[in-house]
Amino acid sequence: MKHFVGSATETHIEQIFSIWEAGWHEAHAEIVPPSLRDLRTRASFKERALQNVADTYVAVGDDVVLGFCMVKENEVYQMYVSQHARGLGVAQSLMSEAESRIHSNGHHTAWLACAVGNERAARFYEKSGWVNAGKQVVDLDTSAGTFPLEVWRFEKSL
Repeated sequence: MKHFVGSATETHIEQIFSIWEAGWHEAHAEIVPPSLRDLRTRASFKERALQNVADTYVAVGDDVVLGFCMVKENEVYQMYVSQHARGLGVAQSLMSEAESRIHSNGHHTAWLACAVGNERAARFYEKSGWVNAGKQVVDLDTSAGTFPLEVWRFEKSL
């Protein structure tokens, strides 16, 4: 699908958090603790999307957000593609942009956290040249404070 990747603006927020909420629940609802799932409300995705808009870029086709990615320092913090845009090269475009931004900010190694059990995402990362460096506990941001979760840490030399 023809699309372009560019910086997100507040006009994209509604589409971003809708993609994020749907994608997160699809990929994580069955593999994370119920207490974390309960904290991942529609309002929580909107709040986090607004807080991170400066770190977000979007893939847009026909004036519709097809996916988004958030980069913080050398971390691919979040990346989701809408269900109807999967398999069309959107994820590859977003990941390529993330790697480019991380490298241009002076980092030579990028990393990301993947929920243990999210096999579809793990396959995509490995196909994209990322290496599973093992498990680690990360503190996730939630409306109730931080939530420790064991994840797979993926890394890639840039």
